[in-house]
Amino acid sequence: MRAARPPGSGRLAYRLESVAVNVLVISADPAVRETMALCVGGVRRLAGEDEVILFEAADGVEGMSRAWQERPDVVGADEITSRAGAFAVARDLKGSLPPFEGRVVILLDRAQDAWLARWSGADAWFTKPVNPFELAETIAGFRSQARKEAV
Repeated sequence: MRAARPPGSGRLAYRLESVAVNVLVISADPAVRETMALCVGGVRRLAGEDEVILFEAADGVEGMSRAWQERPDVVGADEITSRAGAFAVARDLKGSLPPFEGRVVILLDRAQDAWLARWSGADAWFTKPVNPFELAETIAGFRSQARKEAV
């Protein structure tokens, strides 16, 4: 937040500065990582972000490590990810003490696995093929909600 005096005014006006949104994408499939990256690109426009910083991980173990190291705002994990799947990633991040503060989104291969996404603590889940606009709107919504909570 930056304070600024509007010209000719004795009052201070506060303006929230737009900052980057950090997103970690986890999938063993490079095509899925690329698709998620393209979807996340829409967040910049929807959330009014200056930029979207994208991190990638090719498997769940690497993804969990990067999530704890980088502390992204959102983790997007493909259900079918080697060495630790999306449910293990979400459970590790959301079930730890203290819990991971970012949001976790899971891409499901089957709609029937929604109960596993809920059980794992994921904040949102989508069945593939993902509607890129819905994914971008969900992430942008997370950012808007985080900003409201911070004020």
